[in-house]
Parts: sequence; C-alpha cells; structure tokens
Amino acid sequence: MPNNAPPRWDRKMQQRLARGEAAALGELYDRFASLVHSQAHRMLDDETGADLVTREVFGYVWENPDAYDPKQGSMRSWVARLTHRQSVRRLREEDSLPGGTDEGTGAAAGAGLEERVRRATAAARADYIVASMPAPLRAALELAYIQRRDYRQTAADLGVTEDEARRRLRLGLQLLSTAHTRPLEGSSPPGYGRPL
Repeated sequence: MPNNAPPRWDRKMQQRLARGEAAALGELYDRFASLVHSQAHRMLDDETGADLVTREVFGYVWENPDAYDPKQGSMRSWVARLTHRQSVRRLREEDSLPGGTDEGTGAAAGAGLEERVRRATAAARADYIVASMPAPLRAALELAYIQRRDYRQTAADLGVTEDEARRRLRLGLQLLSTAHTRPLEGSSPPGYGRPL
C-alpha cells in the first residue's frame, strides 16, 4: 500500500456518505464535531457562530461527500479545511455588515479584517497541531505550559528521563512554532474541492 494512500476509514466513510447512510454522518460527527466546533470557536470567538459553522460544515459534508479527495489528505484535514474556510467566510460577512467590528473604512478596515483572519488562522492551526500531535509530546507540553512544571518535574510526572522530557518539549514547541509560519492544514491548495 503506498504511503500516500488514505486510511481505510476515510475511504469507507466517504463511500458510506455517498450512499446516503445517515449513520455514517453520525459517526463522522461523533469523531470530528469537537474539532470543528473548537476550531470555529477559536477563530470566531463566538459560541453561536461556532455552532452555526459546525452545522454548516457537516451539512456540506452530507450534501457533498464526493468533494472529499482522498489523494489530497485525510478526512480530518478536509473537515478542518472546510471549517477554516467557513469560519473565514463568517468573519468577512461579519465585517461587511453595517456597523461591522473593524473601525475605519476602505483599506484600513480591510487590513484590520485580514489581520483578524491571520491571527484566527494561526490560533486554529496551533489548536489543530496540539490536538493531532503524539500524546507523549502533548502531555509534556500540558505539564510544562499549562501546569507550569519545569522539565525536571515534567520528567518525574511522566516517568521519563530529564533528557527525554526536554526532547519532547523541544519537539512539541517546534511543531507549535509552525502555526505562524505555515498555512493552516485546513487552508486549501488551489483547485482543491468546491467552496462552501
């Protein structure tokens, strides 16, 4: 099996969705709803907006299962791309409404919106990176940065050597540093899929 072949679950899920199996949508929702909602909430900073984006993303998946191209990546990354696109669309719609959130007019308002989109994209990418990194790296980062443990305490809590704790922290931080330098896995390459 080639390395770039999608996981079997992704292929089977797409086939089930294409056949119109409601149970498949339920299974997909159970697997990815928290990812979609948390990414949308992080980008929009609005619970109601995140709920709407979640419904819109799963509605789109249900109506367009053939838009998923397994050659372009996993179903998880496709759902993340859809969430990103839909959240950016909502941010732009919100900004274009009378009395939008950005102050100023013209180019200044557009620059403010694009800065919000850029920050939201980086934050969503950081969330996605943390959620998808290997559990040992995530556990080390959580101990060190959320519970404020130094690398020695982290090593003791994880039952690993201090060198291993430092290595895990370094790798986790290297992964997180890409959140600001690379596009969100959820941003689509040219010509990929149909827009929401």
